[in-house]
Amino acid sequence: MTTAVLPATGVRGYADDLEHLADELRRLDLRIRLRAAELRARLHPESQLDRPVYISDEEVDRLLRSDEGPVVRALDGGAGPSAPAQRSALAELSARIDGRVRRSTADGVPLRLPRLRRAFALSDLDVQTVLVCLAPELRRKYDRLYAYLQDDITRQRPSVDLVLELLCPDEAERWRARARFAEGAPLRRSGLLEVVADPASPSGSSGLARFLRLDPRILGFLLGDDALDARLDGRARLYPPASDQDAPDVLPDVLTRLQAMVEARLRDPGGRPAVVHLHGPAGAGKQTLARYVCGRLGVGLLAVDVDAVVAEPADEAVALLRLALREGLLQDAVVYLGGVDALQEASGRPVVRALADTLAECRRMVISAGRTPWYDAADDPGLVSPVEVPETPAPVRAAVWRRELAGRTPRARDWAGDLATRYRLTPGRIRAAVLAAAEEATIRGEGPALTLEDLTRACRRQSSHRVAELASTVEPCYGWDDLVLPDDRTTLLREICDQVRHHQRVYEDWGFRRRLGHGTSLSVLFSGPPGTGKTMAAQVLAGDLGLDLYRIDLSRVVSKYIGETEKNLARVFAEAETSNAILFFDEADALFGKRTEVADAHDRYANIETSYLLQRMEDYAGVVVLATNLRQNLDDAFARRIRFLVDFPFPDERSRQLMWRKHLPPDAPVAPDVDWELLARSFPVTGGSIKNIVLNAAFLAAADGGPIRPQHLLQGTRREFDKVGKVWSDPR
Repeated sequence: MTTAVLPATGVRGYADDLEHLADELRRLDLRIRLRAAELRARLHPESQLDRPVYISDEEVDRLLRSDEGPVVRALDGGAGPSAPAQRSALAELSARIDGRVRRSTADGVPLRLPRLRRAFALSDLDVQTVLVCLAPELRRKYDRLYAYLQDDITRQRPSVDLVLELLCPDEAERWRARARFAEGAPLRRSGLLEVVADPASPSGSSGLARFLRLDPRILGFLLGDDALDARLDGRARLYPPASDQDAPDVLPDVLTRLQAMVEARLRDPGGRPAVVHLHGPAGAGKQTLARYVCGRLGVGLLAVDVDAVVAEPADEAVALLRLALREGLLQDAVVYLGGVDALQEASGRPVVRALADTLAECRRMVISAGRTPWYDAADDPGLVSPVEVPETPAPVRAAVWRRELAGRTPRARDWAGDLATRYRLTPGRIRAAVLAAAEEATIRGEGPALTLEDLTRACRRQSSHRVAELASTVEPCYGWDDLVLPDDRTTLLREICDQVRHHQRVYEDWGFRRRLGHGTSLSVLFSGPPGTGKTMAAQVLAGDLGLDLYRIDLSRVVSKYIGETEKNLARVFAEAETSNAILFFDEADALFGKRTEVADAHDRYANIETSYLLQRMEDYAGVVVLATNLRQNLDDAFARRIRFLVDFPFPDERSRQLMWRKHLPPDAPVAPDVDWELLARSFPVTGGSIKNIVLNAAFLAAADGGPIRPQHLLQGTRREFDKVGKVWSDPR
């Protein structure tokens, strides 16, 4: 036999994966030759004649000669080489393949099989097992060859026994190697191979008779297919490295910190598994930030929609998560789990445990993102490293507004600062608001030119409205001219609006936030009898500031179950902060009542609720308006922490006369003999009652087919008095 010697230098690397796989199949053919020779030495040549269907030795030899390489052809001209010669040729070919793979790696040729080995920490036996399972997918001849080696025409797929016979030289090694096919071994743990029972075998459900099947995604990967696993359709999206992507609108120290953490983890792929958790308000640019950092480091980002994953049954959700993490390894991408707040619920705990286990197996970094911190993933506090992505500061928001409005309006610079102060929108929401406003202007037929009203409406629509689950939206329909209050009260309400408008200048630009530390929220208490205009005043504030107004529905917030009220209020405040909304607590004494002495557990938890509300209200970055008819019932500590106290007095005669007139729309027909002074003097009622009386009178007049006359107003007044239990007397 003549053999070629592999030179120590000048080894040529593989040009591509196909050339490499062709050599690997030749190595497999040599292993099959050795195994076939061993079988022929043990079996009588005439034993095949006892079976009606069999594969002959001649057919096997012909199949093995069809793809011979130079090393195989050197075996005595290919005619019946001895076992030592075949083993020598196998060793030579193995050395040649290993050398060419190393040269390819040095030349920067990314061969798929070595990539698979590194990604999943596979052994030599694991890699060759993958090749044995891959071969029938590449050349049909291996169906016949495997059936021949297993002495059964129906067993054309590789079994555990066949793999061990081909790859292990002696029985002791085969026994030890069986552990590589256990459920927790890399090949099965990562889903590279599936184990399939042979129903025709008495031991088919376990042991050596089980078949091995290559996962379809791994087959595609080895053949150069980079498409995402089909099972992740609609649940994940791959973003390749994009070096030209615009830098995200986040604080520089956040960007620097995240890049340092990701870079350190990518440099140490064998280190401890880690989750870098980005937490902050929705739309703060967490995914954009992750994409930008990964792009700068030359790796892709595989974004997984966690909401779509956890919507599946628990077992399927866990399987999808494992597929996503495996796909990240195949794509050489960092996996991004957006919306992991869903995993912190009880239903998400199995998925969290699977995440921790899978990370420990694949030792791959993951970037997760949510609105709240996440410290206790799978009860492993060291697994998660939090990075806060805070609310975008007003100067950054203003810069984003200027950039997005450039070319759409000549007032971009003038409007940017105002919009940035009034609406705490994230950069993503700002871009969406500008696009929505431009689309609305186009629909009106005014071209791309925008108005400030367009942008204001778009900003309000972009604000998160999930707070509406626990509150009702109040559409402001009143203005300053509709209010009938003493001048000092109206002045106080205008000062409240000014504090909202100039919040950024005073607290940030002038540095008052650094001096005060906390307590920068704007809380307002409206107190006074029912119907004196408290709700109207809240609408006036919201309308003047261009903000949404939410009336908190106490029936959906207050719960008899311990801890549920605090949880509901936490949701209200969290959603409202991203909604740029004014929170309006009517009948606030029901929530902010005086704390009592602790006589039982219910008293203790009621006091906890009050204390929690006081603290949460102070931390809220928006405006909180509370209204009460019974100011004396409010907790003393609560009253001290209120920024503005506005008392709504019972209206005097002059105020009532104005209210009678203001509650009548300009288009309403009114008889000239209506005496407004008589009505104001005779009926000491609040504005709320006057509104009801006027509305009732309008319907009475409509039924009579004429204008609103004095008798209609008097009859409406009588109905109102009967309703509230007042004694009626006709003033005429």
